[in-house]
Amino acid sequence: MLAGAGTLEQYAELGPLHRGTTLQGDYGATDFMISQPRGVVAVITPWNDPVAVACGLLGAALVTGNTVVHKPSERCPRTGELLCSLLADVHPDGVLSGLIGDGEVGAALTADPRIALIAHVGSSAAGRDIALAAARTGAKVLLENGGNDPLIVDRDVHPGWAAQQAALGAFANAGQICVSVERIYVHEAIAEPFLRALVDAAADTRPPPLVDHCHREQVHDTVTAAIDAGAHREVGGTLPSGGGSHYPATVLTECTPSMAVMSSETFGLVAPVREVRSFDHALADAADTGYGLAATALTGSMAHAQRAWRELPVGSVKINAAFGGAPGGAAHPRGRSGEGFGYGPELLDEMTATKVVHSEPPKL
Repeated sequence: MLAGAGTLEQYAELGPLHRGTTLQGDYGATDFMISQPRGVVAVITPWNDPVAVACGLLGAALVTGNTVVHKPSERCPRTGELLCSLLADVHPDGVLSGLIGDGEVGAALTADPRIALIAHVGSSAAGRDIALAAARTGAKVLLENGGNDPLIVDRDVHPGWAAQQAALGAFANAGQICVSVERIYVHEAIAEPFLRALVDAAADTRPPPLVDHCHREQVHDTVTAAIDAGAHREVGGTLPSGGGSHYPATVLTECTPSMAVMSSETFGLVAPVREVRSFDHALADAADTGYGLAATALTGSMAHAQRAWRELPVGSVKINAAFGGAPGGAAHPRGRSGEGFGYGPELLDEMTATKVVHSEPPKL
């Protein structure tokens, strides 16, 4: 909630500073580029961070002069409905509207030819459908979709500290964060103490529940499939008794690239681990994915850190921190993870269209 409020304040300050550009043309003429609102923006937001993510997209769209239709996830409709109503109350009628519904409502919204821009944070499958709809209507799309974010643990870092970072990245918010750690590559030289510390951290984790029973079943099916294919369950990986949708923090070893737990987004508190012979090996395996959201490298080597951020084919690279970033930092996913800037001042550019103006005095 506080992150969402802070994001709204940030865009309220950045909006008036969003500027055009003058061009050096003929001495007797005036040339400039100016940003204008795109029109009607459809904002479709996820269930895992329903306030902060929505505030970023809504704030940037509104402060640049667009009107907005907001559809929150059907898994948290009332949160989105309340947020939208609070913001709509301080704008003129019709500037911000809300829609409640499932995928059919979202499909109808994105297919509407009156929509000029569609901003979506959510699954890669939904993102593909939105891109197809936008191709038919001509709408611009901003997509932040699924990720399969790797964590590389180099041989020269403290294994206990590295395990703490891995646990934070994989288990925070029950693993339901867009940039959660989804797969871990640890150098064989420190694999044993790292795994001991990671298993201890998992055993001590008391996570919140997953979003619902359906998602818990999906997470457990992915874990079970990995175990059936040869992965070793170090801790967790069993359905708890009783009600609720809790799932234990899980650590799997002897994971292979073909397992879904390594090749896809699990979006649960699961830490699949693969031992590697070298940093080169880890870098190659981490880069072998169609996703391109984020990645993390834990290393004491400046050369390895440089290689990590230069060579990993993702929009955001974190060195020696599972999470973090400047308040105004942007994100630009790649591949199946999406397209376009999200967050930061660059999002104001995405929410506007640039008009080039050339003006000469009349001949009198």
